Amino acid sequence: MTRMGTIIRLHIHSPTTKNEMGNPTFPLLSILSILLLYFSVSWAASDSIHESFLHCLSLQSDPSLPISTVVYTPNSSSYSSIFESNIGNIRFLSANSLKPQFIITPLTESHVQAAVICSRIHDLQIRSRSGGHDYEGLSYVSEIPFVIVDMANLRSIHVDIEDNSAWVQADATIGEVYYKIAEKSRIHGFPSGFCPSVAAAGHFSGGGYGTLMRKFGLSADNIVDAYLVDVRGRILNRESMGEDLFWAIRGGGGASYGIILSWKIRLVPVPPTVTVFTVSKTIEEGATELVNRWQYIADKVHEDLFIRVILILVNSGQSGRKTGQAQFNSLFLGGVDKLLPLMNESFPELGLKRSDCIEMSWIESTVYFSGSSNLSLEVLLDRRPQSKRMFKAKSDYVKEPIPEIGIMGIWKRFHQVEDPVMILNPYGGRMSEIAESAIPFPHRKGNKYKIQYLVYWEEKGIEASQKHIGWIRNLYSYMTPYVSKSPREAYLNYRDLDLGTNNIGNTSYLQASVWGHKYFKNNFQRLIDVKTKVDPSNFFRNEQSIPVKE
Repeated sequence: MTRMGTIIRLHIHSPTTKNEMGNPTFPLLSILSILLLYFSVSWAASDSIHESFLHCLSLQSDPSLPISTVVYTPNSSSYSSIFESNIGNIRFLSANSLKPQFIITPLTESHVQAAVICSRIHDLQIRSRSGGHDYEGLSYVSEIPFVIVDMANLRSIHVDIEDNSAWVQADATIGEVYYKIAEKSRIHGFPSGFCPSVAAAGHFSGGGYGTLMRKFGLSADNIVDAYLVDVRGRILNRESMGEDLFWAIRGGGGASYGIILSWKIRLVPVPPTVTVFTVSKTIEEGATELVNRWQYIADKVHEDLFIRVILILVNSGQSGRKTGQAQFNSLFLGGVDKLLPLMNESFPELGLKRSDCIEMSWIESTVYFSGSSNLSLEVLLDRRPQSKRMFKAKSDYVKEPIPEIGIMGIWKRFHQVEDPVMILNPYGGRMSEIAESAIPFPHRKGNKYKIQYLVYWEEKGIEASQKHIGWIRNLYSYMTPYVSKSPREAYLNYRDLDLGTNNIGNTSYLQASVWGHKYFKNNFQRLIDVKTKVDPSNFFRNEQSIPVKE
């Protein structure tokens, strides 16, 4: 097969209409440009890959928006600042790590299409980045030559209150989504995450959860359409991609299948007034007993009530000594007069008082849960990560309450590092009603709560990283008797390469299933089937991407 033949098959199906966001999807190649590209690739044998790749991008892109304005190489003055701009976990900023040969910051969808096609032609791995919050740096780190497509310029949001929907481009943050919805209505919301600077593309494609999950499910449960660029450079929506692929990208990780351009989300109703509270108790004030009791009620209380628990270390008041603290952090979809009787009935041990509670609008509650001390809604528009530190994370699911002795063991291990965190997020409600196979995200009925483990550190160097990563691995090992089994489940959006990784090339089902069943349980096989159908050459791949059939 000639390269010319390959190119023709790449482009004859290119769309020519406007998508739902109102952006034109340009035909990628005329017959003349196909011929030009054929000869440009031939000449590339003597030219540098840099010149050949740029020439390819220019031929593929919308001519009214020159590609040269959005491509950066290591020789570009802005290269380092752009590369580092969206990296939340700075332990991946090592000078020894391989940097991308090109960073492309698309201004239009045709730039994304061009990046995919030209990366295939030049045998460059592609990593798409939106937000940069991925826990293992898979959107900007690779062991082989690669290109980053940084979606920072594709961040528009169009809210249609009459249709109870919104179109959200890839790099729009969830804070911006909340803000734009509230501009149109204070009684509409969307079930999504706590951190406003997380971008939609990756968050939604891995599941996405927040305070509304017990009432309305995940972000991915409330997606009704999408646009993505597939391996052939085509822009596909739900109708043209088919239900199998649409199923896979809602919770199965979009980066295994293409580059997400935008999501159409279904808005949900929220009351004019909600109530929030945070009640903190140290070990000395009964934190261990309260956490134990919370496990029995968190997934069973009314679906309008969300109570998560954050375990941290705080100063105990005695010089140089720290103690464990449990923060009971809650949203109730209603006023305080309805909340107090509900709490007195279901969780009287917490001793919630009216003075602990704050009534506000739902949009104000999203700022409250962001952790910002500034409660202005403008906080939601700040795209900068709340902090740039080194960290390692892991996750677990809990089906039976952990005994008090087990919780005491957690506190004991907390004292071995400076900044440990565990976040316990309750399930039940709507999460128990949705079938495990409805989308790839399978963690539904039977789960009391999910654990996110985190450890942060400031010290630089390999020794400090090894110490803290070793600590969280030891904590994870300690938790083995208390969490889900066969498989030990994990949450895709808290990527954890400790669970297993793919080979640089193709990976066997047996090897990938080590981590795949933890994230997806019985949905893993269907994800592989979809992958094999839509990307049989395994072009879109990373250390934990869905593999193709052997």
